[in-house]
Amino acid sequence: MSLRPEVPADVPEETARVARAAFPKGCLAVRMRDVLGPVFADGEFARLFSDRGRPAASPGRLAMVSVLQFAEGLSDRQAAHAVRSRIDWKYALGLELSDPGFDFSVLSEFRDRLIGGGAEARLLDAVLESASAAGLLKAGGRQRSDATHVLTAVREVNRLESVVETVRAALNALAVAAPQWLAELAPPEWFDRYASRPEDTKFPSRWAARIGHAEQVGQDGMTLLQAVWSPDAPTWLRQLPAVTFLRQMWVQEYQVSDGGVGWRKPQDCPPGRLRIRSPYEPDARNGAKRDRAWCGYKVHLTETCEPDAPHLVTQVVTTTAAAADVEVTDQIHDGLARRDLVPDVHLVDAGYIDAAHVVAARRDHGIELLGPVAVNTGWQAAANNGYTIDDFTVDWDNKRVTCPNGRTSTQWQHDGRRSAGPVIRARFSPADCRPCPSRDECTRSVTSMGREITLRHRDEHEALRTARRDQQTEQWQQRYRHRAGIEGTISQGVRAFGLRRSRYRGHSKTHLQHLLTAAGMNLARLDAWLTDTPLAPTRTSHFAALSPTG
Repeated sequence: MSLRPEVPADVPEETARVARAAFPKGCLAVRMRDVLGPVFADGEFARLFSDRGRPAASPGRLAMVSVLQFAEGLSDRQAAHAVRSRIDWKYALGLELSDPGFDFSVLSEFRDRLIGGGAEARLLDAVLESASAAGLLKAGGRQRSDATHVLTAVREVNRLESVVETVRAALNALAVAAPQWLAELAPPEWFDRYASRPEDTKFPSRWAARIGHAEQVGQDGMTLLQAVWSPDAPTWLRQLPAVTFLRQMWVQEYQVSDGGVGWRKPQDCPPGRLRIRSPYEPDARNGAKRDRAWCGYKVHLTETCEPDAPHLVTQVVTTTAAAADVEVTDQIHDGLARRDLVPDVHLVDAGYIDAAHVVAARRDHGIELLGPVAVNTGWQAAANNGYTIDDFTVDWDNKRVTCPNGRTSTQWQHDGRRSAGPVIRARFSPADCRPCPSRDECTRSVTSMGREITLRHRDEHEALRTARRDQQTEQWQQRYRHRAGIEGTISQGVRAFGLRRSRYRGHSKTHLQHLLTAAGMNLARLDAWLTDTPLAPTRTSHFAALSPTG
């Protein structure tokens, strides 16, 4: 398709007249057009289209339709119908009342173009830029972040169901690509095992029998792989995604020994970060948090939280379910810097913060990363009467540590082997520690060894020490209490915008969904701000409301 960019024009006079008559008090779509303007321009998406071919629908309008679609929770068919039939949408899009709209499949094609061209972030960027131009958003101030789990769009299955479904998916793909070749290969019992969707209730209940069934499935899958890689098979069969996934799944779930295919024990399988689950959703991973486990993704939302402006989502990060929160802290800051929306203070929970990120946020972006850092977990701190690392004085210039009893360390060594980052190990002489009267409160090492102190590098050590001290104060607690509001944002996203369940398959499409959801939430929040709709109060049960306040 070719693009012939249109310059955003004013709303047609007849459309404006009818819309004003139909909505004398306004509505979300009408107010957003009046306050933000067209929001999207065709030129922003020009690189996604070729110079030849039949004319494409206006990508600027398709982008706005997509945002309105997620703001109202509509399907593609419903959104396309709204463009044809709703006056407020025609007003927001600047269309004539007689405009026939487009086929609903255009929206899916547009999303594919956004992902293929790496332009999906533009959907949220344009809304934020329009809000900034309207004086409703600015850099600085406070922002806060949190995450929630996202369930994959496919059925969640156990290990046995997963391998059976993987063979079934490969057989279905081969049945379409090479039906004659597969008909000659497949034995009759394969049709009993793989013709219909696997259900755990149809598998043997005894553990030994389940293992036997899993190994039979493993042998069937190995037979199929050997046939695909045989010299007589068409070589292009090996390139089918379902066959590639079958091969990966068999490496993960089975081991070949003495010519047989054995079911791996759970401890011999890859960790959750690497373990694939479904042939229909290769990007999804297992995740767990406290007592909750799920298969899918995580979405991290960052929003403004100043009392004199609407609370808008400014950054969205989508990760696999197995990714730790602390891994995205730098990514959040880089994204905010790209949008010129760097806050002065970034409020996060304990999952996003450590000493390295506190230092990096201040150094790279001038952000104060505010959140509860990990406390000292050494036995000395737990005993409340031992000498913790905070009781030692560090002379960074002379590379020396002094203990509370005045003894100085004799060794200072850099150690870069730790996965958590390089550290410094300062050791005291056994001759000083052995006769020390405070030895029992200081170290439990054998008498032939002295106390060893593990230090982060200077910036991180001092940042961690300061953070641990500050978070014990009432002033810090008052500042940090503003983070709690992000829980309401997560709740709104889940309850009103379907944030918890992925509409699509694959990480890239799920991330696009989250960007559109954030843009739709921003429209709803801007509309609430413009109409003086107050923030929803924290829900309190009728019984809790009777609690004495004394």
